[in-house]
Amino acid sequence: MGRGHAEEAGVGTVVTAVKRIHLQRSLTILWWRREGEGEEGCSATHACSAALARKELRASSPGAAVVLELALYVARAQPLSERPSKRVDGGEGEGEREERKKRAGDRVLRRGNRVYRQKARGQIGRSSKDMEYYLPPPPFPLLSTSVAPDPTQLWGAQMRVAPMPTNAPWQNFVLNTGTTAEYLHPYSIQSSDGKLAICYPKRMAELAIMFQVIVADLILSCLEEGTSPHTVTNYDDLSVTLSYGSGRLSVPVVRGCPYVTLLFRDGTPVISSSHAILSVESNADNTKHKVQLNNDQTWLIYCSAPLPVDRNLAVSNNGQRYTGTIRIAALPSGNATDSNEAYLDQYKDAYPVGGVADFSVPFQAKYSWKKEGSGDLLILSLPHQRENATLSAVQSIPSLSYSSMDGSLEGVVGDTWTITTAPISVGWFSDTGLQKPEYRDPVVAALRADVANLSTINTTATYFYGKQLARAARLALIGQEIGNCEPEVEKVREFLVSTMSPWFDNSFQGNGLVYDTKWGGIVSTTGASEVGGDFGLGVYNDHHFHFGYFVYAGAVLAKLDGQWAQKYKTYLYALMLDYMNPVAGTQISPKLRNFDAYKLHSWAAGLTDFVDGRNQESTSEAINAYYAASLLGLAYGDASLTQLGLTLTAFEINAAQALWHIRRHSTLYDDVFVEDNRVVGVLWANKRDSGLWFAAPQNKEMRLGIQMLPITPVTGFVFTDEKFVHELVDWTMPRLSEPDVTDAWKGFTYALQYLYHPHPAVNMIDQLQGFDDGNSKSNLLWWIYTRL
Repeated sequence: MGRGHAEEAGVGTVVTAVKRIHLQRSLTILWWRREGEGEEGCSATHACSAALARKELRASSPGAAVVLELALYVARAQPLSERPSKRVDGGEGEGEREERKKRAGDRVLRRGNRVYRQKARGQIGRSSKDMEYYLPPPPFPLLSTSVAPDPTQLWGAQMRVAPMPTNAPWQNFVLNTGTTAEYLHPYSIQSSDGKLAICYPKRMAELAIMFQVIVADLILSCLEEGTSPHTVTNYDDLSVTLSYGSGRLSVPVVRGCPYVTLLFRDGTPVISSSHAILSVESNADNTKHKVQLNNDQTWLIYCSAPLPVDRNLAVSNNGQRYTGTIRIAALPSGNATDSNEAYLDQYKDAYPVGGVADFSVPFQAKYSWKKEGSGDLLILSLPHQRENATLSAVQSIPSLSYSSMDGSLEGVVGDTWTITTAPISVGWFSDTGLQKPEYRDPVVAALRADVANLSTINTTATYFYGKQLARAARLALIGQEIGNCEPEVEKVREFLVSTMSPWFDNSFQGNGLVYDTKWGGIVSTTGASEVGGDFGLGVYNDHHFHFGYFVYAGAVLAKLDGQWAQKYKTYLYALMLDYMNPVAGTQISPKLRNFDAYKLHSWAAGLTDFVDGRNQESTSEAINAYYAASLLGLAYGDASLTQLGLTLTAFEINAAQALWHIRRHSTLYDDVFVEDNRVVGVLWANKRDSGLWFAAPQNKEMRLGIQMLPITPVTGFVFTDEKFVHELVDWTMPRLSEPDVTDAWKGFTYALQYLYHPHPAVNMIDQLQGFDDGNSKSNLLWWIYTRL
């Protein structure tokens, strides 16, 4: 029904527009509703392009609230009255419960109206055009986590609106006092007491660890702002902006930029170093200064207007304040020093102030930088952006090379890049199936035993519970793939219905899922109330790990049970969106909560200001999260979701192979570290650790296993290099003879051994007496026999 028909029906004022975003087409479905009415007022729909939708909304009701419902991501609008009711303690009657829900809905609607109006007036909201929409929380009870810190005053006032980033690579800037440094290629940046310390770090390596030494090479501040702390006044996919005091100094910190750009507005720059300054060479008009320090580093200081400095870098500008840019760049040492300086001179005038990453084209990341100044833009690329994928830009400058924790950074010229990774095609099942009839009997026997042993899940922890849900879901898919296992598949379906539904019905005993209004995300009641509960889920640790398992199991159950699928679709999408929301500016979760658009992999650590920045241990569980989202798309016929899930899966695999997998002759890392390691334990922004959060470096079976679990059809795309797999298994095998190694961990090593020695691997699996709680004998045999 068009807008005119809606008005004839009495639905005059536009209050709600639900925009269903497709990543490859602009199709918008609008629900029109009278202001102040409940869901029952949604009596008409109108479909048109996204551009036309916005135009009509603004023309028909300029001040109307635009509320992106959770139905944004589902196939149809689902009124609150049709959603599964929540369990309410205290004997609340049905009428009271419905009245309470209506009041809650009205409060959310009023808040949506207020937020939209404030954003329209520019009072709140990020500067992105995506911020014109407001999305109510997902269909879980609302709660403010007590274990997560309150958002600090380091967030600019317009930024301090949930949902807020919780796993950003610059998160330290807004935690506690905001003085813990962040490594943001190629520099480490620290802001403290109104000063910005810049470091081009030196990498150090030992047998068990690699790290970068952080020292304040250059320190800059604005005299008039004193010791005023910074505030984060803007952020996007590829940058964060720090502003000081009254705004005389702001710093857009852009990922991969070889310059640190400081924007002064009627202020006096103050420049110093923690090192001895050996020399300062200035050009004739005092717009370039070349600084030699006693740590063998040379720095270039570019000024958009004349700024005289003496040999101690003290500004001697006759008391005049400065308005313009100051750009700081380390001059890479080596044989190409002169040409590198020439490149930095050439591209000094164009500076980035932000950047957006677009993943709407399958298996591509398109970077678009917002540029100020004149000329072409110079940014640095990571090795795995160039070598494991295809990077298309205007011009590459391989000779302009900076060292980094992640390998050599090389210059790329252009306002936009396109990074294309190898596509993967993976669905519910293996590509090959069982190639020989004799392979079927052992898999069927194991499957029947595993299904018969399904029992109550004896944990309330979201991580371990999710693993066991996904383990059961694997049994159902194995049964479907090998065929003629309908009784087993049906039993798994019943098991999943009984064990998964309580989490969505709010009837699960001992834990539950809630929406945290403080930061904007789904957490568990245990994680929200207990320090360390659910591995820190309440402080936004590991969301993609935990919810990835739930989404995987939910996708499988939706495939098996259409009625269940429709009833709980909203909940499954809410869990997926918590970690994989593709859109910035919606009020359900930040865009791609865990995924780092520049590094092209995820971070697991949340709201803790670690000295070495964000970290991630298990790449395979991150891969599983995005793969699970692709399956959710398959279950609901959502091609856009499937494509995005597979795209992020492919990029996560690419990064795992490049950064976590250590080949014997790797040149990415230092020789002493490569010699003793085949996989990274925990990868930090500024460190590589061979140990795990739960195990020491010598537990090689765990280090291998945590980079492989859970075993699913996508695992085969992670371990495609047979030579490396051989090296990894040979490195791990001696450890398996130790008495403290359990069969649960041995299974993962045997699963990889099949690539070059399959039959002994089968024999070893047959002898195992125990399996990881997310794994099973059926799954290991399926893995082996579908690849023989």
